[in-house]
Amino acid sequence: MSKVQGCMKCVKYLLFVFNLIFWLSGSLVLAVGLWLRFDPETADLLKENDAPEHFFIAVYILIGAGGLMMLVGFFGCFGAVRESQCLLGLFFACLLVIFGAEVAAGVFGFLNKDKIIGDVQYYYNSSVENGNRTAVVNMYHKVLSCCDAKSSTPSELCKDCKKAIEEFFIEKLFIIGCVGIGIAGIMIIGMIFSMVVCCAIRNSREVI
Repeated sequence: MSKVQGCMKCVKYLLFVFNLIFWLSGSLVLAVGLWLRFDPETADLLKENDAPEHFFIAVYILIGAGGLMMLVGFFGCFGAVRESQCLLGLFFACLLVIFGAEVAAGVFGFLNKDKIIGDVQYYYNSSVENGNRTAVVNMYHKVLSCCDAKSSTPSELCKDCKKAIEEFFIEKLFIIGCVGIGIAGIMIIGMIFSMVVCCAIRNSREVI
């Protein structure tokens, strides 16, 4: 009996610590998502009304997942302390939903990587061809350091810009992918922990 209770306490506190780490991870994911969304360089490149928005879709999913992770982490801590099977079951279900959102963001970013980069490159080329969009062109030259920032010269003198755009957004999408994979691993551990605690609570009540 004492061994069962001792194991129960051990698993319960482990889940509590995990949820605290999970909550902090959610804060980190939210911070990374907000940084990607409001990063001055990215915002400058995509701030125009007709600029492509596919990149931000994955970022918005990341921000939503981060906010939900913080909320779910709080409920997980509460459920572990109260030894509530209902709250722990809800915690598991929420983790599953967040896991799905993370996978969706990763798959979306991977499948649309070429489209995102191609759309931005096309937007840049269109701005170059449009003589009235010199400010946009200069912004790309300045942010990407691919041409003289003061130049409004046509793209044939700034051929490195297309390559710079590709490298810039691949780096951002790589960050999204790494964060998504890391959090997915944490969530799998959390789902296992929550099920173990639920089983331990049920077994301890049956013994009593």
